[in-house]
Amino acid sequence: EVRPLFAQAGGVSPVLHGSGIFYRGETHIFSALTLGGPDDSQILDSIEENGTKKNFMHHYNFPPYSVGETGRVGGQNRRMIGHGALAEKALAAVIPEKTVFPYTIRLVSETFASNGSSSMGSVCASTLALMDGGVPILRPVAGIASGLMMETHDTYQLITDIQGPEDEHGDMDFKVAGTRNGITAIQMDVKVDGVPVKIVGEALLKARMARLQILDVLETELPASRP
Repeated sequence: EVRPLFAQAGGVSPVLHGSGIFYRGETHIFSALTLGGPDDSQILDSIEENGTKKNFMHHYNFPPYSVGETGRVGGQNRRMIGHGALAEKALAAVIPEKTVFPYTIRLVSETFASNGSSSMGSVCASTLALMDGGVPILRPVAGIASGLMMETHDTYQLITDIQGPEDEHGDMDFKVAGTRNGITAIQMDVKVDGVPVKIVGEALLKARMARLQILDVLETELPASRP
């Protein structure tokens, strides 16, 4: 069962190029879209890439207050970088070619409250921000996380839309993002020696059902002028 959903594209500030608000239960995400010219692309200079320009970026922030903690706000850690990269990968599949939309695209997702899979919530909020900003994405993208309580390979329980305690005490955190047509990104954390293929198949099916339910909500925010 997917927790109560709320989606809003735009309506935050006329200064923003695009914005999206997405609630799934107690997980609340705000995503802001900024558009720049082609020369605003990020230049990648590393041991793997030299001089490559990146015109689509998604960044993710997880401030301590989102989980009721105190601490300094600022800087990045591996978790934030990884979650931002996962959501970026999920959305990259629907970003238009430069010949269609030459602008540089940057999304920043802010986790205002978190109780399970803020990364997948960021995918949903960012989809809303892209639609609000008029970016001609191929299709809306949504994501959900599935959990697992496994005693044996034949005695187990799959959980859709896991909350924080189910993630902490469970055996799997399986994030699946995609469109109505297919999957664009997957990430799995497991605390057991392995997950049988049949369980993975069931989890993918349940994730698809949940993803379609979320997409029904996101698509109600699709501007009337868009197909």
